[in-house]
Formats: sequence, C-alpha cells, structure tokens
Amino acid sequence: MLSGLDPHSTYLDPEAYKELQVGTSGEFGGLGIEVGMEDGFIKVISPIDDTPAQRAGIQAGDLIIRIDDTPVKGLSLGEAVKLMRGKPGTKIILTVVREGEDRPLKITITRAVIKVNSVKSRMLEPGFGYVRITQFQSNTGENLINALSELKRENEGNLKGIVLDLRNNPGGVLNAAVAVSDAFLEDGLIVYTEGRINDSEMKFKATPIDIMKGAPIVVLVNGGSASAS
Repeated sequence: MLSGLDPHSTYLDPEAYKELQVGTSGEFGGLGIEVGMEDGFIKVISPIDDTPAQRAGIQAGDLIIRIDDTPVKGLSLGEAVKLMRGKPGTKIILTVVREGEDRPLKITITRAVIKVNSVKSRMLEPGFGYVRITQFQSNTGENLINALSELKRENEGNLKGIVLDLRNNPGGVLNAAVAVSDAFLEDGLIVYTEGRINDSEMKFKATPIDIMKGAPIVVLVNGGSASAS
C-alpha cells in the first residue's frame, strides 16, 4: 500500500532508515547517483559531482534497465540500490536507456567511497562569486555561510552578486533547505508543513540577517533540479 502511495513517499524499515541517514551525512559507499523509480525502472535523478558515476558518463534522466546481469524490472528501489552498492574498487556494469540514443548503453563504473562536499565556491571576477550546492545535506547551511564568508575575504569586502548553481541538485534534508534560504532572507515564512496531527505542523521563519546584504543573486536550475532546489 505504501509503495504505491506516490513517487515521493516510501516506507522505511530500520535498515532503510539507516541508509537514509548515511546518505544525508555526506559520506557513503557506492557509485554516486541519486535515483528514483519510473515505470518499474531506476531513473537517474542526477549524478553527484566528482563521483565514479559522473566520471563514467552517467547523466540525469538515464533509465537503468540492468545491473550487471540482473534485470531491474520487478526489483524494488531498495533492492536495486543494494545491488549497486558494494566494496570500493569493485566494478559494476549498468545498462541504461538514454533519450536520443538508438540502443541501450553499457557503462562500467568502479565503486568507491563517496564523500560529497555539498558546497563549492570560487570567484568569477572581482566582486562576483559562484557557489554550487550539489545536494542539501545536514551541514549544507553551515558550509554555505563559510563559503560565502571566504569569497568575501578573497574579494576584500562585500560581494556585488553571486551565481547560485542548483543544476542537477536533487534536494535533500528539509532543515538544510531552510538554512540555505534563510541565509538570503531577512524576514517572512520560508516553508511550513501541515498534517492531520499536531506533530506534523511546523513553521520555519527567516532570521533577520541576509548574508548578501541585498546584492543580486542569479539561480541556475535544470531538469535535474528537484525538491529543495
């Protein structure tokens, strides 16, 4: 019943919940892809930056139809993820269907320990910075503040503007999304949850400090930007 509720809801048993906590902490073993289910196949939401999957050429929107010799059709998302996980250094062959390609592609990937730094930044030119958030992890808000503070130091003063890159960012932890939004807002309701019981009702409001002090922000998104993005 729960697996058929909608594409975004999942029943988590203790093992699955532990996996979720590992993933949102920023360090886990595997290939480095965010995935979901579509028509019985595994759909790549996005490859994570600087991971084996990205380096091997996996793209957002790819449909994984076979994992090594195992057809994906009929597997649950959890079962498929378990097959893709494995000892770092071991190889796996993913067969994927990609829009614009006449036939399925076979992509060999070497598993690794995935350490994801969710915030990357650099100066574009004097006064203007670039910040990329690859996903919303438990420490992303703090990392964003540190990255912007470092850019200000490099610029020897306040920034005139930034480019905030959320392309292929599949989302993540709610509190991190709130913290990122709050960094640029001075007041108002950011997001709220509403449900049938009191425990499900939460409101998150902005605190009075805008780290950019009103400077303009350009936000980049694409088809791989989802959820918190």
